[in-house]
Amino acid sequence: MRPICLITGASAGIGAALARVFAAHGHELVLTARRERELNALADEIEAGGHKRPHVIAADLASPRGPEKLAAALATAGLDPSFVVNNAGFGLLGDAASIDRDRQLAIVDLNNRALTDLTLRFLDSVTRHKGGILNVASIAGFMPGPGMAVYHASKAYVVSLTDALHVELKSQDVRVCALCPGPVETEFFGRAGLPDDYFPDFLKRTAERVAREGYEGLMAGQRLVIPGTANRLATLLPRFLPRALILAYLDWRWQNLRDG
Repeated sequence: MRPICLITGASAGIGAALARVFAAHGHELVLTARRERELNALADEIEAGGHKRPHVIAADLASPRGPEKLAAALATAGLDPSFVVNNAGFGLLGDAASIDRDRQLAIVDLNNRALTDLTLRFLDSVTRHKGGILNVASIAGFMPGPGMAVYHASKAYVVSLTDALHVELKSQDVRVCALCPGPVETEFFGRAGLPDDYFPDFLKRTAERVAREGYEGLMAGQRLVIPGTANRLATLLPRFLPRALILAYLDWRWQNLRDG
């Protein structure tokens, strides 16, 4: 069984940027997402850059047997995850009552169930190799989100799970880190229905910067990485201000954006 780094949601955005960073540091990769063509294009790019060509496994991790099928494909190929990067995820903009229920449950299936499944499924191999787990969360995980209620809740789960696993596995030399970016202009915006000006520019960071800081933080054994000073400050506000006040402001902002 050959040790590899598994990266989910690797077809674009932060996932693709993370693949480039891990490859540049000598990791053998397995890239997975639903879109096989985009994964192969990224694998070709990485190989052309002088690195070992990543393995490509197309998978729908939001489906009930998606993680199981991915694990079977890895085992068949003799590949053993030493690092797991749980990047796959999405959100939807709108009042929870107005969005199709199945689409919102799909957020939970991918952002939480699949992430938890893969984390626990490969925990033995990650521990054996003394590797690490990088869970891509968001600054949204530190505050409630009127207008993106399920997404914010899903990322709060990721932050909480990662915090606990970081403590539980530290004595076994396993690194567990939550990467919590602010807004990053990727395909996420289009899928979620977010307008380009939904977030102020001072919060935005590039996928490349987020990926670089995430990798460095994971390897340094950090529990939490929040790229950008403004984003770090945003996550601190809920600790010092009454939650009702934070919620009132976020609701006011959402109402203005929705009705304006």
